[in-house]
Amino acid sequence: MPYFHVVFTMPAEAAEIAFHNKVAVYAILFDAVAATLKTIAADPRHLGGEIGFLAILHTWGQALTHHPHIHCLVPGGALVDSERWLACRPRFFLPVHVLSRLFRRLFLERLQAAHLAGKLRFSGTLAGLDDAEAFAGLVRQLRRKDWIVFAKPPFGSPEHVLAYLGRYTHRVAIANSRLVSANDTDVTFRWRDYRRGNAPRLMSLDPHEFIRRFLIHCLPDGFHRIRHYGFLANGCRRARLAIIRQLLVATQPAPTAATGEITRSLPRFDPTVCPCCGGILRITATLPHWRARPRPPPDTS
Repeated sequence: MPYFHVVFTMPAEAAEIAFHNKVAVYAILFDAVAATLKTIAADPRHLGGEIGFLAILHTWGQALTHHPHIHCLVPGGALVDSERWLACRPRFFLPVHVLSRLFRRLFLERLQAAHLAGKLRFSGTLAGLDDAEAFAGLVRQLRRKDWIVFAKPPFGSPEHVLAYLGRYTHRVAIANSRLVSANDTDVTFRWRDYRRGNAPRLMSLDPHEFIRRFLIHCLPDGFHRIRHYGFLANGCRRARLAIIRQLLVATQPAPTAATGEITRSLPRFDPTVCPCCGGILRITATLPHWRARPRPPPDTS
């Protein structure tokens, strides 16, 4: 079964609101992403069933700036009425332009509801957004922007899925391997410039600025940055996965009579018999394991 990697991002203006209201807006981001995936997947024009997925919140870009986005790891198929497993088309999950438009609408609806309920706070350059008219104007501006959704190619194997989960699920902001040097005046680290062909570059920051950027990505106490949805949700995962495994086994093609005849006609391979001449392997000698002789101590005289 393929696993797809889908990434939901938001424009800079929405990310700035999230910076001032982390708990409220990060929760809205999760809710909008989950509703988008489940709604489009349930549409009969696409999959027409229940999907399951793992969602992971990342709040950083390569330069440690604030860039909230959600990575989703999605098995390539849907459970239909708990009776049938419907696989995705090869190397295709869901149309990203449809996901993008619905994600934008659901996020902005939830954001407006939070503002109306008085759950958002603004300060500094955003202080004017406390006014309902100003906030409505920003929402209209965000509706005109493209909200980017990436659907990356599926992972090659379950081993690739595990490797991804091991590298990225619990990492925060920057890995130690990207740090080049640190002293009293600056911290230097590697980063990739996505706007210039993913070019590798070095960035040096004042230690206080480096620490400030790192601390931006420390989430509020008790906030869960990894969440499970659909048939992978904690409350139903065990039962749903048992059903899916049974359905996957049931839908595997049974061996045909021709396949069985070919299998029975194949001779059993015997490593002691030469497949060309039929000669029998006879061991006449064995070589001992080679060991390097210890070097003599250096002559210090």
